[in-house]
Amino acid sequence: MKKVIVDYKKLTPEVLTLLTEKFPDGYGDDDIIKFDNHHNETIEAVEIKTEDAIYLVKVSSKLHYTMTNFDSDSFEVNELGNVIVGADDKIIPPTILRDEEE
Repeated sequence: MKKVIVDYKKLTPEVLTLLTEKFPDGYGDDDIIKFDNHHNETIEAVEIKTEDAIYLVKVSSKLHYTMTNFDSDSFEVNELGNVIVGADDKIIPPTILRDEEE
């Protein structure tokens, strides 16, 4: 059985549906698998098994957003067949908090 490492940007509707079914309330720390890739970088992922493959979906805040906002009855895909969720979202710059001066 083949193993496929995939980022949230490359999720197909089928894999995203399996992901939301397996983790309907989101994934927790116990669900995350950690391993080193061939570049010796540590990867954190959640595992989804199908008949043909094991998908290791990289964990990120965008994955959580994608899972939360995915509607399996109504979704949009790009020309590669990958699910598009929240493409119109604007990136909000981080806020720097400083202690008030006395």
